[in-house]
Amino acid sequence: MPAVQMTAVSKSYRRRGRPPQKALDDLDLLVETGGVHGFLGPNGSGKTTTIRVLLGLVAADGEPDIRLLDRPVPAGLPDVIGSVGALVETPLFTPGFSGRLNLQLLAEAAGVPRSRVEECLELVDLTDRARDRFKGYSLGMKQRLGIAAALLKRPRLLILDEPSNGLDPAGIRDVRELIRRLGRDGRTTVLLSSHLLAEIQQVCDSVSILAKGRCVAAGPVADVLARGATGDVRIRVPDAAGAAAVLAGAGFAVSPPEVPDGRTLLVHRVAAPGEITRTLARHEHFLEELTPLTPDLESAFLALTGDQPPAAVPQGAGTPTAPGSRA
Repeated sequence: MPAVQMTAVSKSYRRRGRPPQKALDDLDLLVETGGVHGFLGPNGSGKTTTIRVLLGLVAADGEPDIRLLDRPVPAGLPDVIGSVGALVETPLFTPGFSGRLNLQLLAEAAGVPRSRVEECLELVDLTDRARDRFKGYSLGMKQRLGIAAALLKRPRLLILDEPSNGLDPAGIRDVRELIRRLGRDGRTTVLLSSHLLAEIQQVCDSVSILAKGRCVAAGPVADVLARGATGDVRIRVPDAAGAAAVLAGAGFAVSPPEVPDGRTLLVHRVAAPGEITRTLARHEHFLEELTPLTPDLESAFLALTGDQPPAAVPQGAGTPTAPGSRA
């Protein structure tokens, strides 16, 4: 049973005096149960709108097929909303209260035992700072407390919308490691929405790439990366100029690296790397190194969309909304 299934979902926003603007355009999204599923796209691609539709916060156009934990949305949301935790944009807590007290108040409102508060503080590595006031927390600590709030009800599905937004590198590292641990736990499916290429590539098991409100690629991260593969290899030889002439004469496309060093070459669109070795050896050029260039999500994104890739660094903090556990 998939954790999330959306088929042909569209959402348009009407603007006074202007044509309707489509945020989602026949979007298909499938999130299998277990692990961490990345939801990647540049700002404005429709990621947050998708999450809001999924949680019943906004209505999609028409009567699309949307299922959350095998229940139709929005009609079946009351049956499963207790099994969903969500951190959508920046969490709000009472600044003068401690992290522990903020969670205790949320737990009491949700009917969750206080013992679960201590478990969640430990999960997000905030036990040692639980007595400190929320207003004294760093941005990374605030995000981790928001994730703790979303975990209070032991959700089967945890939705995180841009959890690294506005964080410094240390905060990004801490949140990234927390998401890795949650994905390995096996009890919760994590849907991670992000515009950070490194975050998705380093944390997620599978990914869906969104562009202009449509899903342009989906699957295991390794499979999606393979779609951006160019077949380029980097070689290192004692005489780069002589090796380049030999390879060019044999029909290979060759170029120097961005910073030429007289020993390194890039060979493009190589179907069989062994042919490089044989060609050079016949002319008394012997390789010191041959390394296929591993594709990354940026090259995959460009290959799939022909558009600018998502940003590689945070673009600032999100707009404050309700506390971490919206669901």
